[in-house]
Amino acid sequence: MARVGFIGLGNMGGGMATNLAKAGHDVRAFDLSEEALARAERNGCLRAASAAEAVAEAEAVVTMLPAGKHVREVYQGSILGTAPTTAILMDCSTIDVDTAREVIATAQSQGYAMVDAPVSGGIAAAESGTLTFMVGGTKEAFGRAEPYLDIMGKAVIHAGGAGAGQAAKICNNMLLGASMVATCETFVLAQKLGLDPQTFFDISSQASGQCWSMTSYCPVPGVGPTTPADRDYEGGFAAALMLKDMLLAMEAARSVNSYTPMGSLAQELYGRFNDLGGAGKDFSAIIKMIDDSWKAQ
Repeated sequence: MARVGFIGLGNMGGGMATNLAKAGHDVRAFDLSEEALARAERNGCLRAASAAEAVAEAEAVVTMLPAGKHVREVYQGSILGTAPTTAILMDCSTIDVDTAREVIATAQSQGYAMVDAPVSGGIAAAESGTLTFMVGGTKEAFGRAEPYLDIMGKAVIHAGGAGAGQAAKICNNMLLGASMVATCETFVLAQKLGLDPQTFFDISSQASGQCWSMTSYCPVPGVGPTTPADRDYEGGFAAALMLKDMLLAMEAARSVNSYTPMGSLAQELYGRFNDLGGAGKDFSAIIKMIDDSWKAQ
């Protein structure tokens, strides 16, 4: 088994680090949060006093950080030049494509192999080891990263060169965000037209309108499989994180002059929902704003 430096033990990173430890790896974990560090220790990781200490002598490094600026700071300030150049570096944060490419290029110039490997699946998948990884980097770097990512995920897919993982992630989440808005407004319309929500689900989930946001993540309580809607929209994927990903998608679209009218409107709607107090709720809770029942919290 390998020594793994793991930096970033939040809702997603904590579960990912735990799965690496359960698989027998020597996980040296670091986070700015004492609570997150204590939880990681209870789950089999060893506490590191700093990011640099976590990656010293590591054979693999995994980072799961909030934004591009944090990724740049941690790699330039604590990882590159401290971790052995023989270590495979894996950034699983969701950040902008340009920063991912920049950090990987810097790592490669110093002799490291690195991939960008953002995830899809949410907190439950992070804890159960069933995430989907979208990986950007060379084939050689992907091959070295894959055994570690396999432990944390059900699907590990090589998307292409540096930054391709981030491109795939933001495109996927733009589609998810827009389709959830469409699903929510459709259920609201169906109910106002007198259709029973379960009956509409039974019909549309087997007809041409079916999509993941309906069949697997229905925003209406008591309809379809159990989702955050059945827990008052707690847990799942926070609306604030969906807004972050939508903003990344719009930034990427502008950089390549791509016309994204549905994505732009969805981003505007999630921004409005966050401003109304919905940031901490699951993103499917936007149905409350669409049917005019949402009040600022």
